[in-house]
Amino acid sequence: MAKHPAKSIRFMAVALIVLIGCQAAPQNSGPEEGVLLVPPTPTAAITETGEALTQTQTTQTAPAVVKRPAGAGAVYQDPAQPVEARVKDLLGRMTTEEKIGQMLQPAFSSIDPKTVTQLSVGSVLAGGDGNGVDTPESWLGLIAGYEEAALESRLGIPLIFGWDAIHGSGHLKGGTLFPQDIGLGATRNAELVQQVARLTADEMAGVGVQWNFAPVVAVVQDTRWGRTYESFAENTELVTELGEAYVRGLQSVDGTINLNHPLAVLATPKHYLGDGGTTWGSSRQNIFDHPFMLDQGDTRVDEATLRALYLPPYKAAVDAGALSIMPSFSSWNGTKMHGNQYLLTDVLKEELGFEGFLISDWEGISQLPGNSYDQVVKAINAGVDMYMGTEWQNFYNQLDKAIENGDVPLSRIDDAVARILRAKFTLGLFEHPLADPEAFDRIGSAEHRALAREAVRQSLVLLVNENQTLPIAKATPLIFVAGQAAEDIGLQAGGWTITWQGQEGKVMPGTTILQGIQELAGSESQVVYDRYALFNDAAEAQGSLAKADVGIVVVAEKPYAEGVGDEADPKLSIVDLALIEQMRERADKVVVVMMTGRPIEITEQLPLADAWVAAWLPGTEGHGVADVLFGDYEFTGKLPFTWQRWNAQLPFDFASLPTYGCDAPLFPYGHGLTTKDKSPVMLECERP
Repeated sequence: MAKHPAKSIRFMAVALIVLIGCQAAPQNSGPEEGVLLVPPTPTAAITETGEALTQTQTTQTAPAVVKRPAGAGAVYQDPAQPVEARVKDLLGRMTTEEKIGQMLQPAFSSIDPKTVTQLSVGSVLAGGDGNGVDTPESWLGLIAGYEEAALESRLGIPLIFGWDAIHGSGHLKGGTLFPQDIGLGATRNAELVQQVARLTADEMAGVGVQWNFAPVVAVVQDTRWGRTYESFAENTELVTELGEAYVRGLQSVDGTINLNHPLAVLATPKHYLGDGGTTWGSSRQNIFDHPFMLDQGDTRVDEATLRALYLPPYKAAVDAGALSIMPSFSSWNGTKMHGNQYLLTDVLKEELGFEGFLISDWEGISQLPGNSYDQVVKAINAGVDMYMGTEWQNFYNQLDKAIENGDVPLSRIDDAVARILRAKFTLGLFEHPLADPEAFDRIGSAEHRALAREAVRQSLVLLVNENQTLPIAKATPLIFVAGQAAEDIGLQAGGWTITWQGQEGKVMPGTTILQGIQELAGSESQVVYDRYALFNDAAEAQGSLAKADVGIVVVAEKPYAEGVGDEADPKLSIVDLALIEQMRERADKVVVVMMTGRPIEITEQLPLADAWVAAWLPGTEGHGVADVLFGDYEFTGKLPFTWQRWNAQLPFDFASLPTYGCDAPLFPYGHGLTTKDKSPVMLECERP
């Protein structure tokens, strides 16, 4: 495909600035204003030959970087050597302090590049928010700066930079956003999901991000959970199939698993184990004065159920080559997952043969019982291999102390670091640690957006279509469109878009649903948009208010992420309900397009519209919705979750769920019409 000269020039300019900055920075310069540096901690002194002195011979500052003579022919520097030989060689050269450094993943906002060099930090992440960093150019420069700093460490161990690209690279303004996983689940198309993951990895590689904290392979049993949209489905088999496809897409190029390829990134199936099955009211977390109800709660099932319902996606991911897995914030029968040695080590690492490493969730270790020392000891001995968060200095100090006290054996540290190094060697980071310039050129490319548009088309689920209201004829004389969501990329994308919680408005370049409708409607058709469905300016020749042939109302949930989205009563907002009622008066036929992260209660509103479409959270390519509304493509999506008749039915008891009558769900799992199908008979049921 054609290259983008302007992007290529920007890539080279940023790379040159980073290189000059790394070469010109004085070794002993102080930190930039506002940058947090690690406090003095005991660290082993290093000799000129790279050997550590005895543990009792310590200094109170990080050692100066001592350059080895180009690796001196070290086995670990030779890409021709087997991965395990390289791991063994490098591990044997490392001090205990360097090993602890490899077990750190600080947020970039909490550590500066100089400290990365001093401590041989293993990883850096960008959390949900970029702290003002959002363009591809700014991310490219920031990430390269940290990577160059890691390469300046005594042994030159590259770091691995990670972030949550759960629906495309949501940190990149100008990148491509695909439908959230709930929409991909509706496609039931594993090949498409693998392609989505592949292009997500491609855009990550363009700025130097080598690690994706995805996919979420939760088997969600209660859609009131605020992370429902991050899941593919309520069905174990479908989650397993699509989760494996996503892992393969991230870690392969041209369909072949090859993590050593510069365009492959490390996948992280999460959140192990049972996070989709927590009990309402069992969480103790509270953020933004919003008490969590399900997120980070307790999964109360026996082991047979835990294994049958929630374990298969992880087995498939491990078999597909996943080398990183994230434990859940949640608990199993009262035991926090970050401290569950049986599930982390005995089941995952030994029984399933997982050879990769376990990365904690954000400050997940601090949720364990006891003081911070006890928490670190418990988590590391249970099997957590790397810490994630901003309190990394405390983790460093507590782990250092635990090793000295013998509460965490060095053999456990060696195991953790070997797992981390194994992933780095397999990824080829020692050979290509920096961003790929050609991939940078492809960020937000027409090719990527075309796939996202296709994913949107396949994700749409037609719930109701009375009197074959859909598809809409392109020659329809007058079409009304209403709702803020019709022209709001932020509402289309949902959470994890530029910021953790997401936000309304034009947060990303993209095509809104309204723009798609305007582009596809025929030249003889008039499209009139009114956010509030008033249409006061649309009048007949005689002066009376015009009535549209078709009215399209686009409604949406406000963006949210994680437990902030836990909701006891998911339903249409008062504003959106008013829009539908108003449109019913102004159009002969009414179509409602819902952009939500889960099924919401709509039973009483169904008679107000002729057609109802679940569009989920489609991302940046809203014209994919218009493609199907106008009949250029048929509806093919199927519900990945059972749709409640009333919220009081949640959570469902799937073992005894009625299939018909007022106690049955509104729409069953797998429901989805084509425009040629007859709509199901809607029962008149009283609210229980």
